[in-house]
Amino acid sequence: MFHDLNGATFNTVSFGTGGLPFVAHGGWTGSWELWQQPFEVMSTTRRCVSYDHRGTGATVADPSSITADQMVDDLVSIMDAMDIERCILAGESMGGLVTLLAVEHHPERFAGLVLIDAVDTVAPASVGWLVEGSRSDYPATVKAFVDACVPEDEVGHIRRWGRQLLMRADPEAAARLFEGSYGLAVDLGAITIPSLVIRGSRDALVSEEASVLMCQSLPDCERHVIDGAGHVPTVTRSSEVVAIIEDWIARRVTTTETPAMLT
Repeated sequence: MFHDLNGATFNTVSFGTGGLPFVAHGGWTGSWELWQQPFEVMSTTRRCVSYDHRGTGATVADPSSITADQMVDDLVSIMDAMDIERCILAGESMGGLVTLLAVEHHPERFAGLVLIDAVDTVAPASVGWLVEGSRSDYPATVKAFVDACVPEDEVGHIRRWGRQLLMRADPEAAARLFEGSYGLAVDLGAITIPSLVIRGSRDALVSEEASVLMCQSLPDCERHVIDGAGHVPTVTRSSEVVAIIEDWIARRVTTTETPAMLT
């Protein structure tokens, strides 16, 4: 389904019914399909929602409009358009920054936060090669990025699929997705809802130290490492990701609505 919101046209998807909704955000130029395999399982018991954020997939948006703050507004607007008052929110990679900002700015809308190989800041020094490469040779940059994201053995088909997925993005939008996040910082200590941090042990983009520090800085955080996984375990190790998430939800997340939300 397409929604015209905030000066853009968003491709959105919704699967399943029941339970507290699970809303997921992709990373960099990765569309909602980064969550496709987890949704196939999770949607049997709960509603799962995602969308192509600005600069990705089938969503139509001016690259100059891309900022992390705008994408937070987009997330809340999409929730409103899809009649989601409160949800469990998930972010993968760069999507982690957007979801962290959303929880920081709108804590009443979220019951729990899932961060998968996620970042809470974007430093020009670390992503400069991706910004420059997006504008100079996007196909070669995408190939190098996907190879770094998916180091697992015998997954050439996933790398091929990943390149196809990312190549749908406009190169200028790819650059802006990084530049629009420069200088933003999240007060992790202010995020008091239950949080789950998942990291692949072979992630070459988000270090073990950064993952540990993120969880230590979140007041109510649990962390899991998937041995042998790279940067996108939602694709390469989806069954393990789902098992970790569902176990955590059952133990740590209050899934009933508060009286204020029922009025």
